[in-house]
Amino acid sequence: MTGNFTGRLKAALTGTRDAELVFLGNFEVEDQWARGEMGLPRLGFGSGSVIVNRMDEFALLLAGKGDHVVLKDAPDADYLSHLEELGFELPGMLVVERQDPRSTVTQDALEDRRVLRELGGLGARGGVVCAHGVSELEERLAERAGIPLAAPSAAVCKAVNSKIYSRRLAAELGIRQSRGWSCASLAELDAAVEAARALLADGRRVVLKDAFGVSGKGIEVVEDERRLDRLHRMIHSRARKAGHDRVGLVVEEWVAKRADLNYQFTVGRDGGVHVDFVKEALTEGGVHLGHRIPARLTERQRAQLTEVSHLLGGRLADDGYFGVAGVDAMIDPDGGLYPLVEINARHNMSTYQASIQEAFIGTESTALVRRYPLRLGARLPFGSLRRAMADLLFDPARGTGLLINNYATVNAAASPGEPVPGAHFDGRLHGVVVADSADRTAALDDEIGRRLAAVAESTRGEGRG
Repeated sequence: MTGNFTGRLKAALTGTRDAELVFLGNFEVEDQWARGEMGLPRLGFGSGSVIVNRMDEFALLLAGKGDHVVLKDAPDADYLSHLEELGFELPGMLVVERQDPRSTVTQDALEDRRVLRELGGLGARGGVVCAHGVSELEERLAERAGIPLAAPSAAVCKAVNSKIYSRRLAAELGIRQSRGWSCASLAELDAAVEAARALLADGRRVVLKDAFGVSGKGIEVVEDERRLDRLHRMIHSRARKAGHDRVGLVVEEWVAKRADLNYQFTVGRDGGVHVDFVKEALTEGGVHLGHRIPARLTERQRAQLTEVSHLLGGRLADDGYFGVAGVDAMIDPDGGLYPLVEINARHNMSTYQASIQEAFIGTESTALVRRYPLRLGARLPFGSLRRAMADLLFDPARGTGLLINNYATVNAAASPGEPVPGAHFDGRLHGVVVADSADRTAALDDEIGRRLAAVAESTRGEGRG
């Protein structure tokens, strides 16, 4: 099935709904945009990055028949059969011969001559690349392969995605935002720190955010002046070592909220704006955990977000941006909106749920988009999981169950070769839990969590006599 959303996306990016797209799931493109930017220290590479790099498989359900997806590794064959049984028409797949778990799919593709040749062939017959986000790496891939990118330049995408851009745009357009300051230089940071000091003295909290932070990385909530001063000194020190006074940060008052929201609109090459959807975002410590569908909003709140979407979309078009734009927003404890916390100039997690939502989540349904952490002792083939979870998986006839929309992240961190007794690795199962009421969705979610824990335990050889 090629949903309405993918057709609209093609039209927005290329001018025609029949375009042949090559999807590239280069998640956390922010890491590329952040290169050379002075901000907060980031943690080094870990198993979480291995899992994130396999989120490339999400693109399978965004692409339609006649499209293509570049992947780091071949999907589980039983998982593909399961998707086809559900009615998904799968795209062509370009799988790199040798993937590096530490690399994004773009970096792997750049090292794969066969994939580069195949991309060039697709480009020669009119295909275009639709990346999760566009950095200089995706531009290099397109140039080396000889296939166009259906996107603005990396420079435009990076500029629009910056949290500094979002704050300045909100101020320019009169959109409500928390008190705060954009810091593109050490002088601006010095002034922001002094202003933040006054908030802390008043018993409030502040938050420092990297301009290109993502998934909880590059964010520090500060409750006292001592911590603020330490961060301030550290950033000055790093800038001195780098030999310049540029920084990329925002400093904001930490405000109370009742809920997080994520809404998405698509900006066409012609400047037209289409509002795609709004979802309630489930987050913890700035880390995205999933979505609730439908978002619990009043008609007035929905109307306000629609109005802001058109306002922002028009302004982004003026700045040369087109394609998907996701916006993080918040509801305060009194029901008021902060309609613009930050703009994501790339695909969002909710983008990859669009075809599922169109096909299987009706107006009478509710859904939870979830990521289930797994602690595994050995690789878990999809067939084994399916047998253990059969009665809980999504059944189109019932209209309920768990629809798995990425299986690569389950075994992404497994070591090659035979499992070592006592050794464990982390995995993650992504899926959408659908039922006919919020209570039934929550109950099903609980049961899925319990069953998955038992399945994971069985791979560790625990609980056996």
